[in-house]
Amino acid sequence: MSEDTVADENSTDESPESIEKVDSDETRLEEQEAEQPNQADPAPVNKLSDDSSPNIGKEMNLDMILELPVTISMEIGRTKISIRNLLQLSQGSVIELDRLAGEAMDVLVNDTLIAHGEVVVVNDKFGIRLTDVISADERIKKLR
Repeated sequence: MSEDTVADENSTDESPESIEKVDSDETRLEEQEAEQPNQADPAPVNKLSDDSSPNIGKEMNLDMILELPVTISMEIGRTKISIRNLLQLSQGSVIELDRLAGEAMDVLVNDTLIAHGEVVVVNDKFGIRLTDVISADERIKKLR
């Protein structure tokens, strides 16, 4: 082989005309991609109803949630004190609460008020007798 043949095989055509052709081909591809953006198939979506009222008279399947644990607590009252007074508390200190003696206690389920009641003793343990149960409608209104 001659030196001219080797030089022709190793060289690339970098003439201004060939560079312009490559640039115009790339520009054309970019324009086509811009005109036809990637499209994904839409995912199926079930419509949800905004029926937040309880299904009175309708049978509800609650089997899925019947075994979920909840925390029930009773609250006899609350108060606010400064950190200075909190640090001064010792055995025998009395903290005044916002409830009157004999007033019903709040019954909370997962920190949501569901009823009021009075303290009772059952087999040497404290219990509570419900005196007023908050309706489901009122509890739902408080959540909103």
